[in-house]
Amino acid sequence: MALKATICKAELNIADMDRGYYADHALTLAQHPSENDERLMLRLLAFALHAHEYLAFTKGLSDPDEPDLWQKDLTGAIDVWIDLGQPDEKRVLKACGRSGQVVVVTYGNAVPIWWEAIAPKLERARNLAVKRLVVQGDVPLAAFVQKTMKLQCTIQDGQIWLSDGERSAQIDAVTLR
Repeated sequence: MALKATICKAELNIADMDRGYYADHALTLAQHPSENDERLMLRLLAFALHAHEYLAFTKGLSDPDEPDLWQKDLTGAIDVWIDLGQPDEKRVLKACGRSGQVVVVTYGNAVPIWWEAIAPKLERARNLAVKRLVVQGDVPLAAFVQKTMKLQCTIQDGQIWLSDGERSAQIDAVTLR
């Protein structure tokens, strides 16, 4: 019998001073059985960094042909494709051909090795941005995960502050490209 996704609800208040974006979002996140709590929170942070009324979570890990998030226009064309992790160059280049803008949000200790290997292969991708999320301090992102979350996210000068009223974390969003 296949395992089912865990459903989490999040009320996310975003104050993005870098983009001048201030909004509340009621989000439903389906956590794939193979997805850990940290990755779930990283998807939520990727949403916060690129929040828009049309930005939506996709099937993600359940469908290898979809990104983790995307923003489509009213015709169904993909405006923004957001992948999380360290995708290979074929996936990134294919996404660049399918959408107006591609963003790879990467994390973890292996990022410098991955980026050094893949960066030269992505030179021709003009609509690509790559960001690395680095959690500062002792509070792990997994500590924020609950079935129902109420989160405040403030973004300024490439830094993200995430709080749920009990704990807070600082995450640096480092632009690699």
